[in-house]
Amino acid sequence: MSNPLIARHVASMSGYTPGEQPRGQRLVKLNTNENPYPPSPAVAAALAAVDPASLRRYSDPLAVAVRQRIAEIHGCPVEQVFAGNGSDEILALATRAFVNDDGSVGYFVPSYSLYPILADIRQVEKRPAPLTANYGWQLPPDYEASLFFMANPNAPTSLQHDKATVAEFCRTFPGVVFIDEAYADFAAHNCMDLATAAGNRNTIVMRTLSKSFSLAGLRFGYAVGPVELIQALYKIKDSYNLGAIPQKLALAALNDLDHMHANVKRILATRARLTQELRKRGWRVLDSATNFLFARPPDGDAERVFNQLRAAEIYVRYFPGPTTGDSIRITIGTDAEIDTLLENLA
Repeated sequence: MSNPLIARHVASMSGYTPGEQPRGQRLVKLNTNENPYPPSPAVAAALAAVDPASLRRYSDPLAVAVRQRIAEIHGCPVEQVFAGNGSDEILALATRAFVNDDGSVGYFVPSYSLYPILADIRQVEKRPAPLTANYGWQLPPDYEASLFFMANPNAPTSLQHDKATVAEFCRTFPGVVFIDEAYADFAAHNCMDLATAAGNRNTIVMRTLSKSFSLAGLRFGYAVGPVELIQALYKIKDSYNLGAIPQKLALAALNDLDHMHANVKRILATRARLTQELRKRGWRVLDSATNFLFARPPDGDAERVFNQLRAAEIYVRYFPGPTTGDSIRITIGTDAEIDTLLENLA
């Protein structure tokens, strides 16, 4: 019997399961797509410069300084930028701002498993759209939703949708298209220009500092889109959704793009090496546009490999199910971590 003090729709939900965060000195953690390299030294300097006495005052509720830097990077007015407490906050706000009670949330399957959870929280219809057998683009011609979440590049598949296809979809889709570009810095192209285009009416592109900027623990994300849609997000956000320290550190990181690009270059080199080595061993490895690989072992028994690695304190991610259960997701770590992984796959 459910607790009557808990809302019925919450009591019946399964809830989102984050990636495991194991603790230990010798483990190899390749399960949550964190960056294996430290953030910019400018971030450490900004943290050291924080005056504890300043924390008695509230942070800037509009995060103006860091939003101005984001606007400068993407060549758009600051009014087109929303700054949030990690990408997940922005995704949740989108379901409240752009979906009426009789509306719907769409998303590809497989993709980020938080999307349907957010629809359940809002108690609105879910409209999952299965990808092709090869995880390619596939939508019915009459497909509609109030809000469509699109991870591009996608997780856990690591693949990136064709930009021309995405652009045409955004042009014709009647609802809001929310492109989640958490992994865009590891890809050959991105869709930010769709968000900043003069004629854009319905497309928002979101980024995070968790992956390429090595700041997963900071919780900072941002969205760029039409002014009217961005203003809707600001209407419903928490009053001080970003603390003073995250704002300062995010600004420091965004002021040192060279450091981020250098780390990305190292990760891409390791990604290419791991892809080549696994394919030599008979694995099916998709052409990744991210900082991880989605890879199928030769016998297709991904759960066995997952458990084998876990026993050796090497953590990767396994997604049970008919479309993902034959593969594991491997975050690109340092070269030493990848060497350890390969040794344990021998």
